[in-house]
Amino acid sequence: MLTVERTDQGIIIRLPNDAADIEDIQRMLNYLSYKHAIKNSEATQEEIDELADEVNSGWWEANKHRFPGLMEE
Repeated sequence: MLTVERTDQGIIIRLPNDAADIEDIQRMLNYLSYKHAIKNSEATQEEIDELADEVNSGWWEANKHRFPGLMEE
């Protein structure tokens, strides 16, 4: 049984051990962390998209050697 409890210190979510795959739970926690991080942001969607493009481009440059043959240069 899933239960949610609000306390003075925060929100407690209890799931049965077999409720979900650990990867699904991690994705949910990542999403909640993201929502918490941006809750007071004044960035526009355009600024967010530009930052995401920069981050993705930097990641690709640093990791493309791990994917030989994927992209021809």
